[in-house]
Order: sequence, then C-alpha cells, then structure tokens
Amino acid sequence: MNLIYLSPHFPHHYHLFCKNLKELGANVLGIGDAASQDLVPVVKEALTEYYRLTDMHDYDQLVRACGYYTHRYGKIDRFESLNEYWLATEARIRDDFNITGVRGRDIDVIKRKSLMKGRFQSAGIPVAAGRVVSTRQEARGLIKVTGYPVVAKPDAGVGALDTYRLDSDADLDAFFSAKPDLDIIMEAFVQGTIVSFDGLADANGDLVFFTGHRFSQGIMETVNQARHIHYTSMRDIPPALEKAGRQSVKAFEVRERFFHIEFFETDPGKYVALEVNMRPPGGFTTDMFNFACDIDVYRLWAQVMMKKLSPLKYQRKYHCCYASRKNRYNYANSHEAIMDRYGAFMVQAAGVPGVFSSALGDFGYIFRSPDMAQIEEIIGFIHDTN
Repeated sequence: MNLIYLSPHFPHHYHLFCKNLKELGANVLGIGDAASQDLVPVVKEALTEYYRLTDMHDYDQLVRACGYYTHRYGKIDRFESLNEYWLATEARIRDDFNITGVRGRDIDVIKRKSLMKGRFQSAGIPVAAGRVVSTRQEARGLIKVTGYPVVAKPDAGVGALDTYRLDSDADLDAFFSAKPDLDIIMEAFVQGTIVSFDGLADANGDLVFFTGHRFSQGIMETVNQARHIHYTSMRDIPPALEKAGRQSVKAFEVRERFFHIEFFETDPGKYVALEVNMRPPGGFTTDMFNFACDIDVYRLWAQVMMKKLSPLKYQRKYHCCYASRKNRYNYANSHEAIMDRYGAFMVQAAGVPGVFSSALGDFGYIFRSPDMAQIEEIIGFIHDTN
C-alpha cells in the first residue's frame, strides 16, 4: 500500500498512526511544510519518505508532490491527514488521483452543519431548530420561532471558532455588526450536557471500536469564557446513546474512518444531535482510548487501512479523564501536590501546544480509575481555585 499522510508532524502524537502503518508494510509518504531537518526523529522514522511544501495551501504544490510520489512508488492507495482542517483538501486530491475515501461529492454533508441536520433527521435523530441566515431580518424571523437564546456559528466551521450565544436583540445586532464573511447557521440553544460517541469503522462500516465521553461544558463556553475543561470516558455506554451513535454512523456512511459525533443529553436517555466529525476526537483523546481500554488504537487504524484486522476484544476497564488548567487561574493545589496525592492514577501530565490551548487549556492531566467517584475527586482537586 502507498499512503500519503498530510502533515505527519502535527499534532505531535499522530506520527504513531504513520509508525504503525509502516510497520505493517505500507509506504508511508509524508507531505508537510516543516523542513526535513526540523522533523523530530520519531516522525522521520515513521515515514518512508518526506516531501516538503513551502505553502500547504498551494494546491499546485500539493498536486506536484502527489505526482512525484506516484512516479516513484506507483498508484497512491490512500490520502489521509486525520485532521478536520484538511478534509476538503483530502477529498479534492482523491478526486484528482482517483483515490479511495471521502470524495468531493461527499464533503459538504460532513462539513456543513446545515446539511448534517438533514442526515441526522433521516436517521430519526432529533436536531436543534435552525437554518443558515444571511441577514438580521432572516435571523429575527428564526428567533420568532425559537426564541432566545440562540447560537450563531459558521456553517462549515471548525471547533468553536466564531461561535457565539446570543441572548437578546442587542447581542444579535452586535453579532451582525461584526459578522464574519461566512455562511452562518443559527440554532436554538439546547440546554443539556454534551456527550460524544467516538470510534473507528472498517471498510464495511462496522464498528471496530467505540466509546463515549461526557464533557463538563461545550467548547464554545470553554473558548469564549476562557474556562478550564474536563471530559471523561464512559465505562458503560447508555443504550440510547449507542443506538443514536450507530444510526449516525450508518446515516453518514462512515467507512475506514474515525468518527466523533456530538450530542446534547437533554435528559437521561434523550439525545439531540449536535454535529458529526469524520476524524478522531481532538486533543489527546486517541491516547485516552488506549488508556481506558489498554489497547493500541494507532495500530488498530493501521490494520483497518491495510485490511489486516484481527477481531478486537476489549473492555472499558477505566474511566479516563482529561482535566485542563488555564494560566489565568490561581489554583489552590500545586502540580507537585496533585502528583503527590494522585500520581498513581496519572498517565500523562503535560503542557498543551499553543494552537490548542484555547480549547484544551495551557496544561493538561490525563488520569484513569475504574471508579467514577475517584475521577470526580481528582477533577475537584485539580480545578480547585483560591
């Protein structure tokens, strides 16, 4: 297999996908904008070859790089980045080089939140009332139906960028006065806990691995209010969440891909679809998959790509939690105190790269325990402020 991997050095732990793929016999062909000499050794070792671009957004350069690899290694079998930012670029390259995977005709329904709604509804899953609005007048027409508060966000946005809660006409006017030059979707605000259904599907759409997470708040609140966050994996997936997740995977025709599907839990067993993401969940969540179940999801993905998958038997042995800290807060307990008291539960404690810090904090702890009460105790100790 010849697989081109876009930006193999970012995020830093994603080189493990490349490493495992190479170990299974694939040619893993990297393309990125970092100078070769600046790649850390583990990234270089994970690749068969690396091709540098001066501008990752210059499509002609990207085509030339793919042409070079085709000439050198033969037909390209896969083109991946596992990064939401590059989904449309991946699809365009697959169209131009006739590569298996999500193609240009598929991209809008997994990028545009307005189109996601229809796909969720076709699967029988409730969604928040809303639509794309271009003017104040259109927005006011929607708000007459939904009432305040509403959430305004880019229809094809990534994460919580340019996402706002509007509680009044004054907020609405302020939003439109500074509205980004993007298609904006406006939705009724849904009161509930954000949960996710996450995993990996094989070439037939069957779930190789799946799990769920519960979040302390949405990324919108985390980013806009500069709050710390925590989220925790579930040992037992509520049957209604699993049903909605499986229906969504089928509705969006997930094949040979990770998925991260977000819902509002409005009441126990009641879910409203938020959005689907055709990539691994962000941050260090792939590591959390491994810590929670004592598996290697990086290896698992490589096996799916290479069609060398052995049946995976796994148990969700632990609740695995990520808890962030923000430099703006004065915390009651020092890092040393956290590690002294709870070091036995810790599996990772590290600074967060700046590009992720608005959502994931400036420092993050990952810890695990089979006991949710223990997890909540540790979260409280980490987040206690003076």
